[in-house]
Amino acid sequence: MTKLELAFSEAAKLPPEEQDVLAKWILEEIANETRWSDLFAKSEDELSRLADEAMHEYRAGKTEKLSPDNL
Repeated sequence: MTKLELAFSEAAKLPPEEQDVLAKWILEEIANETRWSDLFAKSEDELSRLADEAMHEYRAGKTEKLSPDNL
């Protein structure tokens, strides 16, 4: 039995109202994960461009070392 099957087996023992709450939460988490994956896939070119820009600024000496004390 997989951990997911075990989790669903245990969830099935909960009262129906709690099962509904749990199911809603799981479905929302899956939808959020899908949404994030889609957004990252669509932003890959922009993220690459920003990374190139950051490296250009670093090589040009336009950056400074980050210090947690200065945040």
